[in-house]
Amino acid sequence: MSTASLPPSTPAAASLRLSIEGMTCASCAGRVDRALRAVPGVEAVVVNPVTHVADVRPVTVDARTLAEAVEAAGYSVTRGEIALCIDGMTCASCVGRVERALRAVPGVIDASVNLATERARVVVPAGDDEALIARLIAAVADAGYVASLPDDAAETSSSSDTAHAPRRMDRERLHLIIAIVLTLPLVLPMLALPFGKHWMLPGWLQLLLATPVQFWLGARFYRAAWGALKARSGNMDLLVALGTTAAYGLSVFHLWQGPAHHGERPLYFEASAVVIALVLLGKWLEARAKRQTTKAIRALQALRPTHARVRRDGREIEVRAAEVVVGDVVVVRPGERIPVDGTVLEGDTHADESLITGESLPVAKGVGDRVTGGAVNGEGLIAVTTTAVGTESALARIVRLVEDAQAAKAPIQKLVDRVSAVFVPVVVVLALLTLLGWGLFAGDWNTAILNAVAVLVIACPCALGLATPTAVMAGTGVAARAGILIKDAEALEVAHAVRTVAFDKTGTLTEGRPVLVAQVAVDGDDDALLMRSASLQQGSEHPLAKAVLAAFAACSEGDGAAPTARDVRAVAGRGLRGTVDGRALLLGSRRMMAEAGIDIAPLAARADALAHEGCTVSWLGEAGLGEAGESAPQLHGLLAFRDPPRAHAAQAIAELRRLGVRTVMISGDNAGAAGAVARALGIDDVRADVLPEQKADAVRALARDGRVAMVGDGINDAPALAAADVGIAMGTGTDVAMHAAGITLMRPEPGLVADALDVSRRTVRKIRQNLFWAFAYNVVGIPLAALGLLDPVVAGAAMAFSSVSVVSNTLLLRRWSPRRIA
Repeated sequence: MSTASLPPSTPAAASLRLSIEGMTCASCAGRVDRALRAVPGVEAVVVNPVTHVADVRPVTVDARTLAEAVEAAGYSVTRGEIALCIDGMTCASCVGRVERALRAVPGVIDASVNLATERARVVVPAGDDEALIARLIAAVADAGYVASLPDDAAETSSSSDTAHAPRRMDRERLHLIIAIVLTLPLVLPMLALPFGKHWMLPGWLQLLLATPVQFWLGARFYRAAWGALKARSGNMDLLVALGTTAAYGLSVFHLWQGPAHHGERPLYFEASAVVIALVLLGKWLEARAKRQTTKAIRALQALRPTHARVRRDGREIEVRAAEVVVGDVVVVRPGERIPVDGTVLEGDTHADESLITGESLPVAKGVGDRVTGGAVNGEGLIAVTTTAVGTESALARIVRLVEDAQAAKAPIQKLVDRVSAVFVPVVVVLALLTLLGWGLFAGDWNTAILNAVAVLVIACPCALGLATPTAVMAGTGVAARAGILIKDAEALEVAHAVRTVAFDKTGTLTEGRPVLVAQVAVDGDDDALLMRSASLQQGSEHPLAKAVLAAFAACSEGDGAAPTARDVRAVAGRGLRGTVDGRALLLGSRRMMAEAGIDIAPLAARADALAHEGCTVSWLGEAGLGEAGESAPQLHGLLAFRDPPRAHAAQAIAELRRLGVRTVMISGDNAGAAGAVARALGIDDVRADVLPEQKADAVRALARDGRVAMVGDGINDAPALAAADVGIAMGTGTDVAMHAAGITLMRPEPGLVADALDVSRRTVRKIRQNLFWAFAYNVVGIPLAALGLLDPVVAGAAMAFSSVSVVSNTLLLRRWSPRRIA
């Protein structure tokens, strides 16, 4: 451990503070200390094993390198995240420049920028450091852009949907209209020339019309280009500024020279003005299209009621929804949106949860049932006890998950980022070569300039930057509308390649509410067998335990109570053990009986018959070590349970087969019970008697034949969900399962698994189509422009509409809807 202090000359602000996870003693602190000191550039380190904090000097050392050093030592750095809205980005090159600027800020571990959402996500060591935020904003400003914090991290969606977006759209539309009005008089005479009409305006009037377009409406391109040059980089704005300035400048030069001896010198004011007008039109159409891709998340946000009716001090008062606290009783009248998550305290109704879960039919709600904020109350007046509000509500978590997925980068985007980093410099070099080639070898510098201008304005880095994120936004949006929450872009991209889907059985393919269908006692006393089993399972939340307790309650009809069991404990993957009336009882699997030396032969044939019928069999035995003094283990009997398959589960499996996906069931149940369910549903393969800790191994084994998705809902499924290429959790399951999964289904319908794979395939298809067209525009357009086969006006139109076509193609994803299984 480092016990020395930082040198007195080092101010506190000059050190970088890291919160270290995993340290337990002074030895751990020493290992972290040595790992950090080994990083080049580190002058001093102080590690505190009590507060789990490490101070490193100087602060200029790369935070990512420090974090990697700590992780290599076997520990981890607690990370936080800062969200920033970025204004002024126009293309993929801008994204790369902002990311480089943010990553260069001392203390930043990583940064990711999304062009479609205009958001930056900056990973930093945990801790609210206002000075770091200020440095991040300053770094973005130095790169030529404007960064700001979201108005309210809990309430704000992507920056394209902020309160300023409508005003910005109005301003963009006004500028576009003015550009068109000023440009049309320059273009119409050109269109009339093929018909023998010479309506060309005088040169001075052309100059008068083109100048405001060039330097007022086009000022944004100059500002952004200057910012790029200051950062020693390039972007689309630089290409537009160079190209239009060249055309405008050549025209001014010819106008200043006056007529030549063979007639009027050519003027190209219409080319510069039309290019700017077309780019403005493309940007306006692009902005409109991008807003459409976020329509799903805006619809979710619109579900948040602004007010709630709360019972306080014996009366009902109306308060802002933000003022409701956990424990408040909220009254919801028929037809109103439920303002909070909670449990029904009074009343019965139906709730329309279609926009939250994708469930098309209203769901019956009664006393004790959970309701979700944002759902529409049906015909009944209900009182709801609040369990979650604000950022902890289900709706807020859904919005946050969708936003995170939309802001994240798909793995394929890394290729685009590498291409865009060199795109603009390469285009400028090609334009320079075009200028020199035509000027030196053809001797026509006018044509050389026009062809170089065409090369500059045909380039489409904006289309490259929008190809992937807009598709991810649209795909996650339509999926959320259908009740499929995709937590990250990587899961969305990987899911398209899934070839095998592994299902947990209980609660996933079945209802998860088994019923006791038979109890068979060795001595014929079935009631005593049921009573002892109920005693062992009192208070248990296991589905089989609930079935036993429900059967015992129905059998006793309230006349008797089960004895209290002592020393009850669960045996992972096997069952329960405990003491009832002095007997050391075991309730669980055949394996548990064998390990305890209990002979099940007397009921083995009956158990096999029940298992073949699809029942799950549990055994009740006595270990022979109880207070009653029995010397030999003995069998008491068996309990048989049947868990009915979920409605439409068979059709869901058939739909996966139609998609070419193999299905596998991985279950801890015996082979007979698991096989019976698999046969009924048409599942291809069964892995039975799999312990919870073995499920992850089973998934890894399946992965040898291709990508695997795992579908589950319980705590014991979490390792398997994490081990799969794509984890899919049922939204009705445990929080642990949902946390481990990349995709969450908001309602317990196996059919949504096929829908999730389908939307992934369609999204990836759109990404590939978008990237193809984005690259095609450039691969085809730039050579044509360099060869003099494209007029600058045509090149400008192609550049402007490249991004529009990419986003418009993405919007076709909005037509997707889940396949309804009848």
